[in-house]
Amino acid sequence: MTRADHPKPATKPAAKTATTPAGATRHYRVLAHDVEAARAAPGLYLVATPIGNLGDVTLRALETLAGVDVVACEDTRVTRRLFDRYALTTPLVSYHDHNAETARPKLLARLDAGDAVALVSDAGTPLISDPGFKLVREAQAAGHTVTAVPGASAVMAAVASAGLPTDRFFFEGFLPPREQARRARLAELSDVPATLVLFETGPRIAAMLHDLAAVFGDREAAVCRELTKLHEEIRRADLASLARAYDDGAETRGEFVVVVGPPAAAALVEAQDLDALLRRALATQSLKDAVEAVTAATGHKRRLVYQRALALTGSEADGER
Repeated sequence: MTRADHPKPATKPAAKTATTPAGATRHYRVLAHDVEAARAAPGLYLVATPIGNLGDVTLRALETLAGVDVVACEDTRVTRRLFDRYALTTPLVSYHDHNAETARPKLLARLDAGDAVALVSDAGTPLISDPGFKLVREAQAAGHTVTAVPGASAVMAAVASAGLPTDRFFFEGFLPPREQARRARLAELSDVPATLVLFETGPRIAAMLHDLAAVFGDREAAVCRELTKLHEEIRRADLASLARAYDDGAETRGEFVVVVGPPAAAALVEAQDLDALLRRALATQSLKDAVEAVTAATGHKRRLVYQRALALTGSEADGER
């Protein structure tokens, strides 16, 4: 309910202060038209924002961002661009990985006081490779309503445009930055029977593609750069060809989503057989000797067998703790 819906008070209203959000008209602007927004009900709102093109924001997102009492965001400078575009005036506060431990109690206190709080990331849907999980969990534990306001997502945009199977996909996010750890994780993912979706930065995209080619072989893939932005680019080829393209000077500026097709059914069986052989060999031999034996017996590349052996011994060690 807006202030216009209330009867005119018989006495002069109290002076407005910066801490009284209801004292100001809540609004946003679309196509040069100001739209008044109702105050949002108390609770936590997870609001998706554009991943590049500011025109991708939803009307519900604008209504929510205008109607809440405060918006928590990773970088106020980034969110401010969206706010300036749509004439949003809701107060902004920072909430990111480095200040979450001190910022989260303050946001929970506002929820306890009956405020409506929105959480946004710099781009896309909150909590998808972005901070927010602990805030959501603690808000729910305290009995507060948590509402998702869906919208743009780099994951969904990449899956839809990659030209690869979409009936089942696995979102991995960012791989480890160091080669050995990255290849070990890829070995664990090699037999996942689904399209894989990965995030990567420009400086590491070439190395990541080379590791994907070494572990996954000639699978089809798509490298999606700067989705929805002016210089959007999608490259589709096998992994080795994509790796060579970035060795040869393909543009590395911007944000990347890499989509990798699922393994063939025969490759899945082969991977399972490889695991069984490695487990039997590791039961009686050192890691080095087991890798050598299985490499000789299967004809697989030694590096692939070694990475798979590391993954198996690591997961077994984790299970014993």
